[in-house]
Amino acid sequence: MDGGQYNPRTVEEVFRDYKGRRAGMIRALTTDVEDFYQQCDPDKENLCLYGYPNEHWEVTLPAEEVPPELPEPALGINFARDGMQEKDWLSLVAVHSDAWLVAVSFYFGARFGFDKADRKRLFGMINELPTVYEVVNGKNKVRTSGTNNHSNNKSKSNSKVITPARAEHIRQYKCPSCSSSSSNKRVRGS
Repeated sequence: MDGGQYNPRTVEEVFRDYKGRRAGMIRALTTDVEDFYQQCDPDKENLCLYGYPNEHWEVTLPAEEVPPELPEPALGINFARDGMQEKDWLSLVAVHSDAWLVAVSFYFGARFGFDKADRKRLFGMINELPTVYEVVNGKNKVRTSGTNNHSNNKSKSNSKVITPARAEHIRQYKCPSCSSSSSNKRVRGS
């Protein structure tokens, strides 16, 4: 489906390629999720999710040529499917999809000799779009600067409920009972 003959050469062409592939992967993980889920049968061989410049997607085996013409997506996405919650599995595939999309874009950049300014411009264009992960998880809204870091950190440290969104921003987690026992130890030891 990809043809292997398509070679974007300019920053704009590589970005268009990125957007098309990204759109296909987003479609697989959102609109076409039931079809995608069925195609990722764990009883099949190591499967990959491919996004194509024409906004289509495909679940298939990786290319047999070594080395492959383009970087390959994560291999074996189907094996984790039944061992995880569907939402967690889709998030995992989305993260790997984001990594693959950037790898393909920077592969084209390296192949056609993008200099530092071109790479920076390409990354800036890519970074303006929400990631596949953000779209799949409904986090594709632009963050407002209306939140105050001070109050944000205070609410995190006072809260005993750890949501997935909060967990992403915690460097080292201690459960509430461990936190209170370690603070009790400090008080007793003083």
